[in-house]
Amino acid sequence: MGDFVVGVTDYCVFPPEVKKLPRVGGTKNIQVDHVAQLSPELIIANQEENSRVIVEELADQFAVWLTFPKTVRQMLDDLWQLVYLFRQERSFISLRTLETAVEYAENRVFDLQPLRVFVPIWQDITTSQIRWWMTFNQDTYCHDLIRLLGGTNVFGERLRKYPLAADLGESEETTGEDRDTRYPRVIAEEIIRAEPELILIPDEPYPFREEDIEELQKILASTPAVKQNRVYRIEGSLLTWHGTRLGKALAELSQYFNSD
Repeated sequence: MGDFVVGVTDYCVFPPEVKKLPRVGGTKNIQVDHVAQLSPELIIANQEENSRVIVEELADQFAVWLTFPKTVRQMLDDLWQLVYLFRQERSFISLRTLETAVEYAENRVFDLQPLRVFVPIWQDITTSQIRWWMTFNQDTYCHDLIRLLGGTNVFGERLRKYPLAADLGESEETTGEDRDTRYPRVIAEEIIRAEPELILIPDEPYPFREEDIEELQKILASTPAVKQNRVYRIEGSLLTWHGTRLGKALAELSQYFNSD
């Protein structure tokens, strides 16, 4: 529906034609005045990517559709909403093709022996020199895509704890409301105990360098994934960007999930 788009964020890079469109800032710092100049009839926001303050400010002036898909099915439902909203036959055919690809993948899953998968999406080190990696649990789109590809997220049931010291097992957890528990931070010992058979390292949101990957493989040398040389760097948008990139994700990521 590109002909209907009047503005995008700084992070919108697909397809190449998007470069011609006005940009309204980053996902967390949308320039509301700039948006107003574009006079949109509809703003498509995302609960995970856009801040609540910005969304509410936009909603005071415009119609805002707040999306938050946590599964492949929910993402497809959002795309169907777009197709019915804009009523373009070409888009309907494209989305039906994507649905067919998902149906094929769902059927294929039954014939696979699920691989235990670990995906780090961020890393850092504490002041006490404890290295940790952020991953995701079963309440995310990434988790469901891993399932669809034929994998089992080793941290699917792991909840994020607060503060960081509690997440790393160094202190007691504090309670609080409205905390996002979907992205736990884990240390090497916890990853090793999880025994991942496949490690996928996306190139975003954290820009893992070659030396980061080499260090990670040394630290996790005892895991089945490292022993069997099943550590791969992948294009992060295929795993984390819900939407039409699912088609490319199914085509390009499936190769890593063959258990043979």
